[in-house]
Amino acid sequence: LEPGSKEIEQEDSMPPNVLFIITDNQSPWTLGCYGNREIRTPSVDRLAAEGTRFTESFGVSAVCSPGRATHLTGLMPSRHGVHNWLGTEKPDVQMGPGAYCTIREFANLPEVLAGAGYDCGLSGKWHLGDSLHPQLGFRYWFTKPRGATRAFHDDEAIWQGEVYQEPRYMLDAITEHAVEFLRQPRQQPFFLYVGYNGPYGLDQEMRQGHQNRHTAYYADKPLTCFPRTETHPWLYNNRDCMGNEVTIRSYAAAVSGVDDGVGTLLDTLDQLGLAEDTLVLYTADHGLCGGHHGVWGMGDHSRPFHLWQENLRIPLLFRHPGRIPAGRAIERMTCNYDLFPSLLDYLGLEEALPRNYPLPGRSYAPALRGEASDAGEEILFHEYENVRVVQTREWKLIRRHPEGPDE
Repeated sequence: LEPGSKEIEQEDSMPPNVLFIITDNQSPWTLGCYGNREIRTPSVDRLAAEGTRFTESFGVSAVCSPGRATHLTGLMPSRHGVHNWLGTEKPDVQMGPGAYCTIREFANLPEVLAGAGYDCGLSGKWHLGDSLHPQLGFRYWFTKPRGATRAFHDDEAIWQGEVYQEPRYMLDAITEHAVEFLRQPRQQPFFLYVGYNGPYGLDQEMRQGHQNRHTAYYADKPLTCFPRTETHPWLYNNRDCMGNEVTIRSYAAAVSGVDDGVGTLLDTLDQLGLAEDTLVLYTADHGLCGGHHGVWGMGDHSRPFHLWQENLRIPLLFRHPGRIPAGRAIERMTCNYDLFPSLLDYLGLEEALPRNYPLPGRSYAPALRGEASDAGEEILFHEYENVRVVQTREWKLIRRHPEGPDE
């Protein structure tokens, strides 16, 4: 069926399910569908082949929590107030006695969908506050107490309101809980938010050797997609990761480990007969420098903070058979503050967009459906603590307040 046909318009009256997959610290350069020929990602590549891929997609920030808050609210960090990743500061908003959800006062994706009759579930990383209790309309709630990953084995997790030591490989545990949610009987559409805590690249297993079924495969691979460059003088953390073959191969194994989970989720949709009725979205909170510019890590791992393209670029893939054209690439520039209005537009829930404050983003739902649409002026904005960035296709300006250095 061609987009815009009468049959598709009739089907649009039935709300599609939404499977929202978000990874941790992953740039497009790690994926086969974005040109990587060394790291194995057949499941994400399948998603791209069966759906639509954005080639110029960016995250609003250089670290986890601000980007995740923007994904769910469509607001800039200076508007939703989450300026940095949530740690164990006092007060501890994640697990302390005064813990709270940091985006609870804003219109947000899970609450809008729950209000529209969706059954909402979360499996994986949350990192937006009060992790112990289900937030924002989520019924199913399997998560981590905090955002940072110490290790992928024997790490802490939360299930049914209790913190416990998860014995499984964490990526498998996240996938298995997601599959459990998918298999539950229901009479309404579902929204499943799967927050993989990988590939990450900052945990101790990166130094010791990431252990999964891909470890042996990468043990002798050169992985030239990771630059072996001189360490940048700004790099403050992770200097031991630069040019470290164990770290490089571990990160590649973790990327493939995430891909395994994606494959299981896609296969489960097929087995349950839900693939045609489900919008699948794959993205990341922000990217990662894996030796690029002489840096390993996120924006906060250098002094001054950095917002280079490898840290800001994120994958963005959509699949909805029969409604979103397959095997297509969209070249318009987009930032993840566009996602919230775009999803609500695509799902026919534009009336739920906030009226009492403006959103910075623009909907690309018409482009998703294969319709002609005007991208407007291509200019993106990014923020991280004291750093502000504006970029177009040709230019990028970085201002560090109050004294620079500016770029």
